[in-house]
Amino acid sequence: MLEKLAKARYFSRLTGAVNRLVSERGESNAVSMADEVIHNYRKLSKDQHAKFFTFLFEKLNPDPAAVMTAAQHFSVEANARNYIKLQRVAEPLRQELFRRLNRASDGTAALVEMRRDLLQLLDKQPELTAVDFDLRHLLSSWFNPGFLKMHRVDWKSPAEVLEKLIQHEAVHAIDGWDDLRRRLQPDRRCFAFFHPQLPHEPLIFVEVALLPEIPAIVMPLVDKKAETMHQASQYKVAAFYSISNCEPGLRGVSMGNFLIKRVAEQLHAEFPSLKTFVTLSPIPGFIDWIAAGADISDQKSGSQLKPAIRTARDQALETIDLNHRSWSERLSAGWHPDNATKKEKSALLCLASIYLGLGSAGRNGNPVAKFHLSNGARLHQINWAGDLSRKGLRQSASLMVNYLYDLSSVEENHERFTQGEIDYSRAVGRLMTP
Repeated sequence: MLEKLAKARYFSRLTGAVNRLVSERGESNAVSMADEVIHNYRKLSKDQHAKFFTFLFEKLNPDPAAVMTAAQHFSVEANARNYIKLQRVAEPLRQELFRRLNRASDGTAALVEMRRDLLQLLDKQPELTAVDFDLRHLLSSWFNPGFLKMHRVDWKSPAEVLEKLIQHEAVHAIDGWDDLRRRLQPDRRCFAFFHPQLPHEPLIFVEVALLPEIPAIVMPLVDKKAETMHQASQYKVAAFYSISNCEPGLRGVSMGNFLIKRVAEQLHAEFPSLKTFVTLSPIPGFIDWIAAGADISDQKSGSQLKPAIRTARDQALETIDLNHRSWSERLSAGWHPDNATKKEKSALLCLASIYLGLGSAGRNGNPVAKFHLSNGARLHQINWAGDLSRKGLRQSASLMVNYLYDLSSVEENHERFTQGEIDYSRAVGRLMTP
């Protein structure tokens, strides 16, 4: 009983503080009132988060009648005065709340924290996507790459930053400090975006290997015992082998594409011998796509598979045959790229080329492929036995991909991708009809 009373008291204090902050008086006392809102929000229990965001949705929505009147006036006379009036009445009061909260001493961090909590509720309460839309809209402005600082992270960086790299590495787990130290040696680079309000919080970071040739296998890049290459003259290729977001509350806020391009420009300036910029990327969801029937009918271009490619896909599906034996069962029985038949290898490479080269622009396209291709990269090469880790075998039968960033054509490729056209190499095209 006492616990319920305490929860109710915290919530009442919070909503009261919100109402005061968005009032006219709140404008002149925004910092102290914003601190009060954040203080009370952090006292809420997890089960009260939904109640708070529902309050923001129901009580701080625009007035429908006022929006309708303003819209009618603008439709009759589309002048500046009516446009400004429409914008003012259509904007929900919660956006002003978020702006004023951002003035608190740690307001930016608190808002990112709030969105992290909000995202966990959207599946069960889809109406709260309206609140998320408003918050993401503001965060996208405040975390615009123009406001972000790119810094190289090295062994001399603050320990708290290095710890976050270990914690948030999402592609190839960092196995302790020795592993991290190897990834920061002279033939490796790590760059991260930081926000001025969160100076010790890497928002997103990319790991790069400087190499003499395009890599096809990831293990040498993440082997903490690998020999370090010190001679800069040997650096011909910069391979982006991992990119990780550190802050779930910034999901959907675009930063990674700008980071990769900025890193490529800086590396090219530092090492003029670097001529090639590629990724070595995983293919998450590839095996799941095969198991679901290898359909790409939702692609933006709306075109159908050419008969020869459709036939090759169907034959490849018959070869892999996940209808009678699941992929996990095959792995449990000992399947490995080293013992795969030539027919199985050809089938998997064929399916991967179709999945990435023809289906990436669709709604259900591979997320990693969509990220790089929408950034203007080219689908350059699909590599057999590129990732022999348990995760690599499970999600993509060990296949990995090189996406090529030609800095002179990324803008053109980006525009083509928005129209549903995927730029892929002849080598990838040949895999589609083995």
